This record gives sequence, C-alpha cells and structure tokens, in this order.
Amino acid sequence: MKRLLSYMKAYRTESILGPLFKMLEASFELFVPLVVASMIDVGIGGRDTGYVSLMGGFLVLLGVIGLACSLTAQYFAAKAATGAATALRNDLFTHISGLSYKEIDQVGASALITRMTSDINQVQNGINMTLRLLLRSPFVVFGAMVMAFTVDRKAAMVFAVTIPLLCIVVFGIMLISMPLYQAVQKKLDRVLMTTRENLMGIRVIRAFNRQESEKKTFEKENGSLVQMQVFVGKISALLNPVTYVIVNLAAVAVIWVGAERTDAGIITQGQVIALVNYMSQILTELVKMANLIILISKAVACMKRVDGVFELESSLRDGSDLKPAGAEKQSGPMVEFKRVSFSYGETQSEVLTDLSFCAMKGQTVGVIGGTGSGKSTLVNLIPRFYDVGKGMVLVDGRDVKDYSMKELRSIIGVVPQKAVLFKGSLKDNMRWGKADASDEEIWEALEIAQAKEVAEKKGQGLEFMIDQGGRNLSGGQKQRLCIARALIGKAKILIFDDSTSAVDTATEKKIREALAARKNVTKIIIAQRVTSVMNTDQIIILDDGKVHRIGTHAELLADDPIYQEIYASQMKGGDENGSESL
Repeated sequence: MKRLLSYMKAYRTESILGPLFKMLEASFELFVPLVVASMIDVGIGGRDTGYVSLMGGFLVLLGVIGLACSLTAQYFAAKAATGAATALRNDLFTHISGLSYKEIDQVGASALITRMTSDINQVQNGINMTLRLLLRSPFVVFGAMVMAFTVDRKAAMVFAVTIPLLCIVVFGIMLISMPLYQAVQKKLDRVLMTTRENLMGIRVIRAFNRQESEKKTFEKENGSLVQMQVFVGKISALLNPVTYVIVNLAAVAVIWVGAERTDAGIITQGQVIALVNYMSQILTELVKMANLIILISKAVACMKRVDGVFELESSLRDGSDLKPAGAEKQSGPMVEFKRVSFSYGETQSEVLTDLSFCAMKGQTVGVIGGTGSGKSTLVNLIPRFYDVGKGMVLVDGRDVKDYSMKELRSIIGVVPQKAVLFKGSLKDNMRWGKADASDEEIWEALEIAQAKEVAEKKGQGLEFMIDQGGRNLSGGQKQRLCIARALIGKAKILIFDDSTSAVDTATEKKIREALAARKNVTKIIIAQRVTSVMNTDQIIILDDGKVHRIGTHAELLADDPIYQEIYASQMKGGDENGSESL
C-alpha cells in the first residue's frame, strides 16, 4: 500500500477535501432527527402549522446543502482516484516494458494484461469509494451515537452495545474474505489466458474442429471462477443480513426502552422518533461500511498483485554508453560467442551448451539445425533479449552487457520469426526502424526487401493503413515489410530469424541478391531452407543446443552427414550452386 500512497501524494488536496466535504454533509444529516423531533413535539404536538412549515423548510435547506457537499466530495474523490490510477497504470506499463523476456515469460502476457486493466480499475474504484465513505460512515455511526446520548443516556446505551458488536462482525468477515479475493483474481487470470489463446488461435481451432473441446475447457475454467466467486460472495453476503438483524433488534430495544421512558415522562415522543432515526442512520452507514470493506478487500488484493509486478526486477542491467579505450580501433569479429550456455530457468535444462563461434565484419553467417536446436535462442542473446547463463557474447569486441540497451539495439536490426506489424500507416511502421526516415529511405528499403509492390498494389503508397497485427496483409507481405523495417536503420548487424519462411523462393532469391550489396553489414541468418544459407561465408549447424559443425556449404556437403541429410531432403537433385548469397 506504500506504493499507492506515494501516488496519492500528488492529489493530497483532493484526498483531504473529498472526505472533508463528505463529513460536512454527514454533519448536516445528523441534525435531521433533532429537527424532526422538534417538529413532532412542538409543531405537531402544539398544532403549530407555521412551525411545522418552518422546520420543513429547514429540512429542505439541510438537504440542499448536503447535496452540494456530496457532489463536491464526489468530484474531488473521482479526480484523485482517476489521477492516481492513471499514473499507476502509466508506471506499470513502463515497468513491464523494461522487463526482460524472462520476467514476461514468468508472469505471462494474460496475467500482465489483467494487472493493467481489471486490477487497476478495481484499485481506482477502491480509492474513489474509500475517499467518499471511509471517514464518513464511521463519523455518522459514532456521531449518531453521541447525538443519541444527548437525547437520552439510558436509551442510548443500546447504541453502545450494538456498535462494537457490529464492528466485530464486519471486520471478522473482512479478514476471511480478503485472501479469498486474491484466489478469485488468480482464477480470473486463467479465464483470460484461455480466452486469449482461443482468440489468437481461432483459425487453428476451427481447422481442427476443436470448437467443442475448447468450449468445454473454457466452461471448466469459467465454472471454477464462478464457484470461487459464489463462495466468496456467500461469505460477503452475510454482512448485510447479519447487520440488518443486529440493528433491527437494537431498534426494537430502543423503541421498548423509549416507550418506558416516555410513559415515565422523562423523554418525549419526538425524542423516541429521533433515537429510532439515529439507529436507522447507523444501519444505513454500517451497510455502506460493510460493502466498502468488501470493495477495499478487492482493491487491496488487486494492489498486491500489481505490486508483485513492480517487485519483479529485470534480469538485464543496462550497461554504459562509454566506450572502452581503443574501441574505435577494434578490428576483430563483429559478433563473437565465447563458450556460451543458456537456459530459460534456473531449474530447466540448458538450451545452448558451450557454444563458440564468431562472425567477422561484413560476413554472412547461416545457422541451420533441427526444430528445438536453439537457433532462435542464439540470436536472441545478441540484442540481449535474454542474458547468457555462462560465457560471453561480444559485439564489435565489447561484451553486450557493457552496452546501454539503446546503443546496442541501435546497431542491430532484427527481423523476428513471427512478423509483427502495428496498426497505423505503412510509413509509421517503417519509421520504427528510424524515426526520421525520409520517404526516399523508406522506398529504398521496401525495394531491397521486395516489398515495394505491397505499397503500390494497395494504391495508397506509404499512407496505406495496416490493420492491427497486419491482418490485411498476407504472411509473405508481412515478412517483407518487417525486413524493410530492419533495413531502414542502417544497422551494422542484421539478424534474420527464419524471416522468409512465408516468402516464395523466387522472391527470396531477389531479397538475397539485393542484400548482397551491403558488404559492411554483418548478417546472421536463421533458416530452415538450405538455399537460404548455402552461399553464406560460413554455416553453423546446431544440434541439441551445441555446435555440431562450422564450415562452408562445400565443406559441409563433402563430409558432414547431418548437412548432407538436410541438403538431400530439400534439394532432391536441385542445383548445388544455389543462388547468389547475401
């Protein structure tokens, strides 16, 4: 909660004025039973119509003033709640953006989305209602008890017994329900994860006729959530009836005692009505307080979950922008792996083991191997999407950990395995590679990536609007646009992670021929096709996370059985010379 309080400091004035105006409203409300008692005893008892009218007007005035105070309090409470929640959401997004792939994988994308949306909305609602009711309801409860004592001490003793009993019930149920609400939110995470998987994989689900199976899975997850919500709801639902029973019994006791005191001539009928009204006020406020406590329980549980994300620290530490002495004269490898080992978790087996190789400046290196051999993991270590477990990755002679993230990634262009584009114009998407890229630079990159025709065919040029995720483009078109985006930045290192898998072989050949002109750029190509790597300067064959062999196409084809097998299965008698390399 300390974190939340730090956000509330920016709205200190609103956080004070909101409850203050609410208590001011409550103060006027506490005078209402006394006005009604006077109206009964003096006006009605004395048949004084003018006095009744005067007191009626006074009640209206109290109501109008109370309404104005209430609206003012709600304005300040809403301003503080929305402002704090907005700042919290912004900081949470920034924090998540700074986490490494490792932490994001650990929490899960669906859980992070829940924290950003549902959890923070619940916190915002909790802040709003807390500022409005947390002080007001106890103020009315204890104020009503004090006012009851000013009317008649003996009758007011009922209040002194009732209020502590109600507090025990309310806070007891709160302590039970708070941990249960945390369990409900975890169940909600599961439902959201299932929903997200189904929406993202809807085509696959329908292709394999798995709709019914997925419906059953969702119903199971949703049913588990509902059962937990019902269980918690039953516990929370005890608050209203239990408080109603206690307060109504107390009201009966007040009327009983008040009747005896009236018969004895100690108090008037109007004062008995005032005592009953004060008991009604206590009932109303305690019901509000009970519901507020449930809301606060939810908000606290959600804030703990948000705090859990903030407590996650990125395993990546930003390096320094300062270059070591003599770095400009570095003439060694552009990329070098020195006995690198890596695993995705401390308890998981190694994905890469004792891996060493180097790529000189301007060289083109192909990486090939079976599924799960560690190809994508290898290239993810170069821009520091993950950090190595053992060994060292060097870029231009410097450990990647010594670079700042901004500096390192500015010299590396990455075309990911899964083509990702964002909603917006084609120009906006291309400028991810270089924020101030001119139209000429964009067209040049599109031409090299054989993606110029995408803009031309759509008839809108660089202003062509891309849907979210590139839904209005084919797989090959998306991959070519991603290649163009990586080229705009003029990176020193280009990484292609199986980035032409959806491109036909003729277009792939044109891309390779166009990229071959970039002699000063080091290119690392992850591929499944032999034709994509056969004319590279060196080919690295990965087998179960280890370097099986490094060599040229001719060397590997001459004496390596694994490469021979891959080549034979794909080429089937095709031209061994392949196409011009990158």
